[in-house]
Amino acid sequence: MNQSNELMTKATATNRAFMSGNEALARGAYEAGCRVAAAYPGTPSTEVLEYTSQYKEIYTEWSVNEKVSLEVAIGASLAGSRTLCAMKHVGLNVASDALMTDTLIGIQGGLVLAVADDVGLSSSQNEQDSRFWGRFAHVPILEPADSQETYEMVQYGFELSERFNTPVILRLTTRVCHVKSVISLGERVEHAVSGFIKDPTRLVMTPANAKPRIPMMYEREDRLREYGESKCVLNKVFEGSDTRIGFVTSGPAALHTRESFPDAPMLKMGLSYPPPIEKIRAFAQTVDQLVVVEETEPLLETELKAAGIEVIGKQILPRWGELSPNILRPALARFLGEPEPATIEPEVEPISVKVNLPSLKEGLFPRPPTMCVACPHLGIYYTLSKVKNTIISGDIGCYTLGAGHPCDVMDTRVCMGASMGVALGLDKGRGESDENKSILAVIGDSTFMHMGMQGLLDITYNKGNVTILLLDNRAVGMTGGQENPGSGRDIHGQDAQRIDFRKLCEALGVNPERIREVNPYELPTLFKAIRQEVKINEPSVVITDQPCVLVDYYKQKPALTVNDELCTGCKNCLDLGCPAILVTRRETVVKPNGSTKELAFVRIESEVCTGCDLCPKTCGPDAMVPLEGFIRD
Repeated sequence: MNQSNELMTKATATNRAFMSGNEALARGAYEAGCRVAAAYPGTPSTEVLEYTSQYKEIYTEWSVNEKVSLEVAIGASLAGSRTLCAMKHVGLNVASDALMTDTLIGIQGGLVLAVADDVGLSSSQNEQDSRFWGRFAHVPILEPADSQETYEMVQYGFELSERFNTPVILRLTTRVCHVKSVISLGERVEHAVSGFIKDPTRLVMTPANAKPRIPMMYEREDRLREYGESKCVLNKVFEGSDTRIGFVTSGPAALHTRESFPDAPMLKMGLSYPPPIEKIRAFAQTVDQLVVVEETEPLLETELKAAGIEVIGKQILPRWGELSPNILRPALARFLGEPEPATIEPEVEPISVKVNLPSLKEGLFPRPPTMCVACPHLGIYYTLSKVKNTIISGDIGCYTLGAGHPCDVMDTRVCMGASMGVALGLDKGRGESDENKSILAVIGDSTFMHMGMQGLLDITYNKGNVTILLLDNRAVGMTGGQENPGSGRDIHGQDAQRIDFRKLCEALGVNPERIREVNPYELPTLFKAIRQEVKINEPSVVITDQPCVLVDYYKQKPALTVNDELCTGCKNCLDLGCPAILVTRRETVVKPNGSTKELAFVRIESEVCTGCDLCPKTCGPDAMVPLEGFIRD
C-alpha cells in the first residue's frame, strides 16, 4: 500500500518502530492532526485510546459507553476537529443510533470510527461482522491488513472523510489489533479547526430536515463507489502465474491468501465498501475461477453474485473464525481436486507425569480462564454457590467467570447491561416452577454505568422483585483496569469526580433501607447480606466495595501459607477458585461403611498471594496462616 496518491497524508518517514495495529492506529491519528479521541474499553480495541492518550496534542477520554463516545466524536467533528472514536464490534451495536443519523448529517472535521471485530471469539459473546454497518449506514469501510496499513489508512480515512463529508469506518480484527510489525513513521501535520458552523437544516435532524438529506446520502455513496472503481489506490491487483484460481479479499485474510497461494492472482481491497464491482468483474475475466476470501459473513460474495459475477466463497470456506493458511489450503485443495496438504505434527517430549491428561493429538492441555489471585469476585461467587433456590442473571466483565468451575453459579449472560433487564423479565415471566425462587442480577461498576442504570430504573419503576449485586472494584477489570467514573480518576490518572453508587441507586428508585454495602472479603457478612436481601419482596442492592487487585491503590497484606500438619485435605478452599491455591497430592479414604472420600492436600503460592484472607475463612482446621514478613513485590 506504500504508494503516493492525492489523498494519502504525505509525511516523510523519519524513523521506524515496532508497533501493534492498535498502537499504529494511535500514531497515525496523531500524525493526521487528530485533536479529539473517545472510546469505551473493549478487547481487542482497548489499547487504541491508551496509546492515543500518550499524545498531549489529543484530548482523550474514556466515555461511559460507546454511544456516548461516538456522540463526543460527532460533536468534536462538528466543531471542526479531526476526531477518532474506537470500540469493539459489539460496541457499535450500542453506538449505532448515533451512527445512523450522523451518516445523514455528515462531518466538519474528519471522523474515523475504528471498530475492532473479534474474529475467532477470543473474548467476545459473538462474532458479528462490522462490514454490515457500512452497507446499513452507507458509509465507506477501510480494511487494513497489518500495522503499517493501519497507520496509513487512519490518515487516509481522515482525508476521505473530509472529501466525501462522511464518517469513515476503519474495520480492524483481533489479529490486526494485537500483532506487531515494523512501520515507518512520519511527523504530525496540524489541521486548522474551522469552528462550529450553524446549519439547522443539516444538523437538526427532524423529519423535515432529514428527508432531503437521504438522496444526498445515496448520491455520496455513488460517488464513493465510482472513486473505489477508478481512483482508489487501496484497491490493488497482484499479478500471478497460476490463473486457475484468483482471489478477491481484504484485511488480514489477504495476507493469509497471499501466503497460502503466492502464485495466484489477487485483488486486495483496502476500501472494501463500496466494493469495486466492475474492477472485480474485469479481474474475474483473467482467471478460471474467482474465489472470495472474507471474514466472516459472505457479504461481498452475495453482492458479486447479484451483479452476475461467477464466484465461489462460503461453499468451500467456513463462515466463522479466521481464514488462516491451515484453513485455506485444504479447502482449495479439495476444490481443485488436489491432495490436501499434510498436517505437520509438532515434535514434543513425552509427558511422564501420571495424571489424566488428554492425548497431545487431541489438543493442548486445557487452560480455562480464571479470576486473578485474591480477586474480590472470588468470595462473591463462593458465597453465591452457597445461596440456594436462586436464579442468577449475569453480565459482561471479569465476573462472567463465575459461570465456570468451581462456582458454576451464573445462569444467563447476554450482553453489556443485560443482567438487569433479563432479571426483571425472569421475575415477571416466572411460572409455578419458579414461584418460590429468588432472582438476582450480578453487574460490575463500569458495566452498571455503561448500560445497567437504565435496567435498574426499569426494575424500580415496574416494581420488580430482584436483588442486584453491584460489584464495585473501581476499574474496568476485564480489559486491563481502565479508569471509569467510579474510580475517581480519568484516563491520565488525574483526580476526577467519583460516583457514589449508594446515592445513585437511591436516585434510581431503590429504597435506601434496601441498599447494603459490604466487604466481599468478609464472607460471613457477605453471605448474610445476600441471603437477607434475596428474601425481600422489592428491589434491593448489595454493593461490594473492594478494588481490583491489579490497580495501583490495591493494598496487599502479608502472604499466606499452609500448615501441612493441620491440613486435613477437606478441599473447601478449592471452592474459591483462587489460582494461588494448588493441590500437592490427592488421597482416597475408605469410610467404615465402605464409601470413599476424596481428599486434596494443598499449598499456597506465596509469591503471588496478596494476603486477602479469603481462604482462611473456608478452612475448618485453620491450616492457612500468614507467612510473616512476606509481601510480594
